[in-house]
Amino acid sequence: MSPLAAAPEPITLDILFEDDHLLVVNKPSGMLVHPSVRERSGTLMNGLLHHAPAAEAIRLPHRLDRHTSGLMVVTKTAHAVHSLALQFLHRTVEKRYLALVAGLVAADEQLVDAPIGRDRLARPQWGVREEGRAAQSRLEVLRREADRTLLALTPITGRTNQLRIHCLHIGHPIVGDTIYGGPPAPRLCLHAWRLGFSHPVTHERLLFESAAEFPLL
Repeated sequence: MSPLAAAPEPITLDILFEDDHLLVVNKPSGMLVHPSVRERSGTLMNGLLHHAPAAEAIRLPHRLDRHTSGLMVVTKTAHAVHSLALQFLHRTVEKRYLALVAGLVAADEQLVDAPIGRDRLARPQWGVREEGRAAQSRLEVLRREADRTLLALTPITGRTNQLRIHCLHIGHPIVGDTIYGGPPAPRLCLHAWRLGFSHPVTHERLLFESAAEFPLL
């Protein structure tokens, strides 16, 4: 389903980098990326269209869900759209997340390989299902304290709610994840903290990091 059209709105954006071809923005938790049937304003796209009204092609080659904060690259030209699309397709974009999860994760590093599918009659609809699409995530323990573990997560594939589902699958839901049974918290403790890709014109390798908005133990 194609995103609904967005109207420009003067929304304050946390932009880490910008040139004529693209920009990198730090999305806050609670902000939708695109308008939905129920919410047509206040989204990241509304703010981007106001920020760069003369851009040839404001596009988002990847997405974060509403409650996940962190880094996103935004294209401004058709050439950049094509370049970033190929980089995501060939998995040369570096994406790493920080997640605070329930319990003490035993293995320092692990690969979660569990297919993700949708059952419209289930709640939640998305989850690990045998008939689902292949999904893999790498997990690395950064810190353990009391009954919490701070993880660095690297999604190899890009399925809906993949990191949240895979953390639940290993028995350690993300703190603040009201959909997948995480312990209560003011927000979902999942943050896209590192993003690396090649510039579509200069081909320079760019790497960005942003601090998480929740306590890291």
